[in-house]
Amino acid sequence: MKEIATFGAGCFWGVEETFGKVPGVISTSVGYTGGHIENVGYKQVCSGNTGHAESVRVEFDPSVVSFDQLLNVFWKTHNPTTKDRQGPDFGSQYRSVIFYHSPDQKAAAEKSKEELEKSGEFANPIVTEIIPAPEFYRAEDYHQKYFAKKRGA
Repeated sequence: MKEIATFGAGCFWGVEETFGKVPGVISTSVGYTGGHIENVGYKQVCSGNTGHAESVRVEFDPSVVSFDQLLNVFWKTHNPTTKDRQGPDFGSQYRSVIFYHSPDQKAAAEKSKEELEKSGEFANPIVTEIIPAPEFYRAEDYHQKYFAKKRGA
C-alpha cells in the first residue's frame, strides 16, 4: 500500500532531496500545484502570476513512515514563518503549504501546526497554508532529482 503527500516549502530542489532520503519514501517528484492555470511550466510559475507553488509530491509506504513523520521533516526543512519566501527565493511560488489528500491528512497537518505554534520554537507566527491537494503538474525533467544530477555531472 502507498500514499501520496504534497508539500511546498520553497525551492523544490532541496525539499525533494530531503524527502527522498527518508526511509519509507518510495518516490518523489517536483512540480507545481495550487494555482489557477492548467499545464503550467517553470517560466510561468516564476512570474508569480499563476498561483502555483513549487511543490514536492511524495509517494510513501505508511507501514514504514507515517504522514506525521513526513510532517516533522516538512517543518524542519524550511522556515514556516516567512510568507512567500525561503532563503533568497521570494514570491508566492515559494510559499509554505501542505496540500492534503484526505481528511486524515488535513487533521494531522492542522494538529501538527497547532502543536508547533504552541511549542514556542518559532518567535513569529507560522504562515503555512493547509489546503486540499488540487491537480499536480509535474515539472520539467531537468528539475527532477536536480541536485543528484548536478553531483553526477
